[in-house]
Amino acid sequence: QVQLVESGGGLVQAGDSLKLSCAASGRNFNNYVMGWFRQAPGKEREFVASIKTINWSTGIALYADFVKGRFTISRDNARNTAYLQMNSLKPEDTAVYYCAARYGGDTSAAESNYNYWGQGTQVTVSS
Repeated sequence: QVQLVESGGGLVQAGDSLKLSCAASGRNFNNYVMGWFRQAPGKEREFVASIKTINWSTGIALYADFVKGRFTISRDNARNTAYLQMNSLKPEDTAVYYCAARYGGDTSAAESNYNYWGQGTQVTVSS
């Protein structure tokens, strides 16, 4: 069992950066695949990025096409925390951003593959 708490959202201007954090409780955090999803108003939730650990300090990441080159997912297993660094933000990045986790397996863009979800953090990008 793991509990996830997101933080770091806020109101920024187009072109700015934000770094979201996802703090996880529980044990064996390094064995969890971590993901970020987002849901914009009136739209379905969509995949943003996912990361798994292949050894203690190295991860493999998967990204949605629309964030490649702008967003970076990372994790600090010693701190039980996953991050999403978002650069060059656009108004269309406005959404509630959710952290998700699954025990074992590979990185995944499918919501159904994640067992644990945070409550979300709002990111608003003004033009």
